[in-house]
Amino acid sequence: MTESTAVPRLPVTFRPGRTRAVLLTAAVAIFVVLVVIAVILPALNPGERISFVFTGALLSGALVLLARPKVTADESGVTVVNIATRRRLDWAEIVRVNLRPGDPWVFLDLSDGTSLPALGIQPGIAKQQAISDARALRALAEARSTGTGG
Repeated sequence: MTESTAVPRLPVTFRPGRTRAVLLTAAVAIFVVLVVIAVILPALNPGERISFVFTGALLSGALVLLARPKVTADESGVTVVNIATRRRLDWAEIVRVNLRPGDPWVFLDLSDGTSLPALGIQPGIAKQQAISDARALRALAEARSTGTGG
């Protein structure tokens, strides 16, 4: 990632837009199909109909959780929302923003020596967007950690 990357205006949210659109569309489609099946099949008893609807809701819920990841940066720090967790970081806690070739998502190297995956920036089906987002987040982290970004 180059140093020439422009620092975006805050607040900014990074999320895998195409992946999110695919997951949310699939969630709605699965739920609708299973509800329609539950309604139109005459051989189903009420318990079976309910189980179709429940299965559709369960599968859709799982897809909605997979669409949840995002990274939000503001003046005071970064909020990383992954599938089942949310973590707030101060700018000083972020040592480096990494997106190496082959990585499934961005990793944030933290001042405590750990690494935090940030699933909100993932190269899956929008590689160039993920690279651009990772560069922008890196530029923000570098600017904020040196105290020049205020």
